[in-house]
Amino acid sequence: MKIKEGDCFPQVDFYMMSDKGPVSVKSTELFNDKKILLVSVPGAFTPTCSEQHLPGYIKHKDDIISKGIDKIFFVSVNDPFVMQEWSKSFGENDIGFIADSYGDFLNEIDAMIDLTVIGLGRRLSRFSMIIDNGLVNAIFDEEGGGLDKSKAENVLKFL
Repeated sequence: MKIKEGDCFPQVDFYMMSDKGPVSVKSTELFNDKKILLVSVPGAFTPTCSEQHLPGYIKHKDDIISKGIDKIFFVSVNDPFVMQEWSKSFGENDIGFIADSYGDFLNEIDAMIDLTVIGLGRRLSRFSMIIDNGLVNAIFDEEGGGLDKSKAENVLKFL
């Protein structure tokens, strides 16, 4: 992963759903003037992401917010429709779901896991990142697809 603690978060476009459909949103709009917890997953609806990673953040979201985080976002190399349906499948309205549809963020920070052997292609590796007013404050990088460092419980201990 190229990005390090203390770096400015890169200026990239993400996609998310609005009332009018998918819209492009700049990272600066999402992450500046706020304290954000960004959680990267290899894929919406994939087993570890859906059975462990996201449920942990849903369970602990109030505790995380109480520690000064303004918003939690999940990001994946998926399209915004998939990310919206993933959110709906959990009935989740408090956590934001953003798509790195073209892999711009993946390429910018070089946080790629190659899952072509199972038909998923190049995806974001799994990590959690605390972004404070556009600066990367902390990174919990799995350096692949495992799930340990970036669990909600571990991020909560750090906060």
